[in-house]
Amino acid sequence: MTEAIISGMLQKELFTPSQITVTNRSDQERLSYFEKKYKINVTYDTKPLIEEADIIILAMKPKDVAQGVMKIAPYVRENQLILSVLAGVSTNTITKLVGKDVAVIRAMPNTSATIGKSATALSLGEFANGKHLQIAKTLFETVGIVTTVEEHDLHAVTGLSGSGPAYVYYLVEAMEKAASEVGLDQDVAKELILQTIIGAAEMLKTSPKQPSLLRKEVTSPGGTTEAGIKVLEQYKYQDAMVSCIKRATERSSELGST
Repeated sequence: MTEAIISGMLQKELFTPSQITVTNRSDQERLSYFEKKYKINVTYDTKPLIEEADIIILAMKPKDVAQGVMKIAPYVRENQLILSVLAGVSTNTITKLVGKDVAVIRAMPNTSATIGKSATALSLGEFANGKHLQIAKTLFETVGIVTTVEEHDLHAVTGLSGSGPAYVYYLVEAMEKAASEVGLDQDVAKELILQTIIGAAEMLKTSPKQPSLLRKEVTSPGGTTEAGIKVLEQYKYQDAMVSCIKRATERSSELGST
């Protein structure tokens, strides 16, 4: 996610490489990669890095947030903006760790940010205002579309769109396996599957019709689609997907309470 954000900001020329500095806990090889590929600054000198920054983006693993934020907290100023992409970690948690009335905005992008197609939701912390929101929107629009939600809804966003790409990839895995078992060439199957998903997504995006109606329009009585749908119903496909998203939502909440 860090690389996707950096790439997006640079491709859209929101910032120049000289305006971006990256650090991490101890992975020097990763920092060298960023420095070489994107010509950005890298450092382990935390004090000047944080003191001179206008925007601080937190992108460590959620379990490392306390250690990471407490390390930079002494150098954070109240007129800075902290953007967090940490699943399940509340703005209030970050504010308390910093120990100052600093503006914090949570963002929940997804891995499609890598190709500029993320669906990102933003939520404002106690000390963030409309100006901070506009900065965050501008930044995350470099990697896809952006919407704003109440913070209590971010767990649901995490379970739905944050984890969502993996659900689609899992579906494609199953379709590829099925294609192999019915005798289709792997390369031919992949091309057909991808275009099917792209076409269906474009139909959903451009058509005013509900997904249920679009599905029914493809499903002729007694036809092949109906036969396939009946099997999905037999295996409770929709129930499984609902349970999947609910469990991912619950897990996001659990991560926030640890």
